[in-house]
Amino acid sequence: MYTTNRRRLLKGMAAAGLIAPFASQTFAQDLRKVRLQLSWVSNVQYAGDWIAFENGLMENNGVAIDWQPGGPNAPASLVTLAANGADVAYSNWFQFLDAINQGNDFVMIGASFPRNPHGLISLAKKPILEPKDLVGAKILAQAPNDKTAIDATLALAGLPGDWTWVPTGFSPEPLLAGDGDAFTAFSTNQPITLEKMGMKPGEDFHFVFFDDFGFRTYGSIIVTTRSFLDSNRGAVVGYMRGLIDGWALNKEDPTVAPRLVVEKYGADLGLDLDQQIRQNELQIPLTQYAEPDKLPLSLDRELIETRMYKAAEATGRTNLPDVTKIADFDIVQEAYEGKK
Repeated sequence: MYTTNRRRLLKGMAAAGLIAPFASQTFAQDLRKVRLQLSWVSNVQYAGDWIAFENGLMENNGVAIDWQPGGPNAPASLVTLAANGADVAYSNWFQFLDAINQGNDFVMIGASFPRNPHGLISLAKKPILEPKDLVGAKILAQAPNDKTAIDATLALAGLPGDWTWVPTGFSPEPLLAGDGDAFTAFSTNQPITLEKMGMKPGEDFHFVFFDDFGFRTYGSIIVTTRSFLDSNRGAVVGYMRGLIDGWALNKEDPTVAPRLVVEKYGADLGLDLDQQIRQNELQIPLTQYAEPDKLPLSLDRELIETRMYKAAEATGRTNLPDVTKIADFDIVQEAYEGKK
């Protein structure tokens, strides 16, 4: 009830141009500062944050966010977190596990994308739709992490690691040129490039998630330190509550966050509005679990202990810790329960 009424209120206020005055009514001295480190540049993958920031949803839940972008020229987000340069950080599943293995007392508190957008693009003339199709194939892979994902996928499927890695860049053009049979990509990015060329997904090209190959991971996990969580649990819950409402509003109108990014939060990056809108449209389904009883942004203990740990083991990561020591499964639940 709270979320639905709040959405209607915000939509009405936005239409009347009243959101900014409403947000400013919260007194700064009542807010707990939370320093947020993004893991990549300021684009629409953080749509829930941008909408929450713009609409005062964080302040309404008792927190003031001081955020920093990531990117190729910035330190890794978890390095910043470990150095006390941030209180909360975005990261990926394997970087998180590696940081834990190095002795960092980090805690995973949520995941923006229960379904990771990482996968493979292939063309209609030689579709790669199952793990067995990888055997003997030439794969255009952008980074060593992509190679690891393919090796692990084959191992999980009990197939031989017989494939050829063709190093490539960010663009799918080498695939179109016939330099490989498939191209490692993200469902929210390179397929858009092919669509702009007039190619149709499912006809001219195919995208398959590594998740569908059995290599299951979360995308954009949210991490904090144990010490910060213990001392500031209310602030962490408040941040997650604002983020939940931000993503809910993003789902209602996928064009709002892209405009915020292009015109404000990522204005110096030269982002293309149409591309950001399409990326947002493609990523919204990834913010939901397939199972209807799983809350957006929440962590699934059984999923982590089974499929995600098996995926980690297939990459050579052994001696994985007890999941209860590295994840707090109650934060998101508390955020939802705290709504009125």
